Amino acid sequence: MAAPMHPLGTRPPAHSAIHDVPPPANADHIKRKFLDIPYAHVSPAQRLDIYLPDEGKGPFPVILSIHGGAFMMGDKADAQLLPFLEGLKRGYAVVAVNYRLSWEARFPALIHDVKAAVRWIGANAGRYYLDLARIAAWGGSAGGYLASMLGVSAGIRELEDLNLGHPEQPCSVQAVVAWFGPTDFGKMDEQLAEWGLASPELQPHNAPDSPESLLLGAPLTEIPERVQAANPETYVRPGAPPFLLQHGTRDVLVPALQSVNLAARLRQVLESDRVMLELLEGAGHADPRFESQENVTRVLDFIDRHLG
Repeated sequence: MAAPMHPLGTRPPAHSAIHDVPPPANADHIKRKFLDIPYAHVSPAQRLDIYLPDEGKGPFPVILSIHGGAFMMGDKADAQLLPFLEGLKRGYAVVAVNYRLSWEARFPALIHDVKAAVRWIGANAGRYYLDLARIAAWGGSAGGYLASMLGVSAGIRELEDLNLGHPEQPCSVQAVVAWFGPTDFGKMDEQLAEWGLASPELQPHNAPDSPESLLLGAPLTEIPERVQAANPETYVRPGAPPFLLQHGTRDVLVPALQSVNLAARLRQVLESDRVMLELLEGAGHADPRFESQENVTRVLDFIDRHLG
């Protein structure tokens, strides 16, 4: 078996061919914020930031902002945060979370982390004016994957680490927004080829040093059971929250069929009006159209509709 490019404990380069590192987001204009709060104590990565609307004592419904970055980079305070902060104007609190990346810990550590963050919100809701019963998980790319996993896997024992804190609290969310998120890692290469988007310049997902192989700890073709365990479709059950899945049809990194197939699986158990799939024709991965005012308004309308 080929060795991963970035063994545990080794940070990846500051830039990669997969993603450039986004610059920091400017949140100086936000009056009420609480930064770098530990939600667990295993890793320095287990921290979150809280942004509140300028006025009011809440409790404010929560947008849980989950950054992307190929599971190996990104930060809760980088520019990916900016569209999420638009929720402040509608009376939402925004909680931006970091989690252990693939160079520090393998799957399912990142799932454990975001669930621990949700439980921390529940335990500290009163102190920070948060409504623990109204949480929408929203992320792009790897963050979209984590938002989807939060939506489908509450109570799945192997995806919980209650030792991270507040085991008495639930880790469920009440809505999910996933932008161009991967789901079934093992099918990504064949789906890109099916849509005519495979490129020799891009690293195959089945390669031993792909982001997904690094996250799971071995080449995807050698670990089909682990690939299935990492797939949100595996955990879809009745009672899942409403989902909004958005994906670009020209995404050469994460094929749109990943979201198409997750939506189809969700529709097997949820009412059709609780699963929205929107394909942005001609849009690529992390296309600026996702962060346009028009699209962010659509997302916030969806969250309003389901969080009340």
